[in-house]
Amino acid sequence: QVQLVESGGGLVQAGGSLRLSCEASRDIFTINAMGWYRQAPGKQRELVGTITSGAYTNYADSVNGRFTISRDNAKNTMYLQMNSLKPEDTAVYYCNANIRGYSYWGQGTQVTVSS
Repeated sequence: QVQLVESGGGLVQAGGSLRLSCEASRDIFTINAMGWYRQAPGKQRELVGTITSGAYTNYADSVNGRFTISRDNAKNTMYLQMNSLKPEDTAVYYCNANIRGYSYWGQGTQVTVSS
């Protein structure tokens, strides 16, 4: 099991940057698959990107080149650096950890991008 807590959301103008953090309640070194998802009002939750224990990353086309996922195993924390933010990036952002086929979710953090 793991508890995940996101932080770092807020209100930012278009073109700005934010960094989200996802702190885990246990070591993440052995968690192979972690990722970020987002859910905008009236829309389904969608994948933003993932990172493996070997730091291999994969991103949705909509954020590729603007967002970067990283992980600091010593701090049990995963990050989402978001640059060149657009109004369409407005959503609740969730972190996810997949442990032996079971998905664990954080409570989410709101990101609002104003035009």
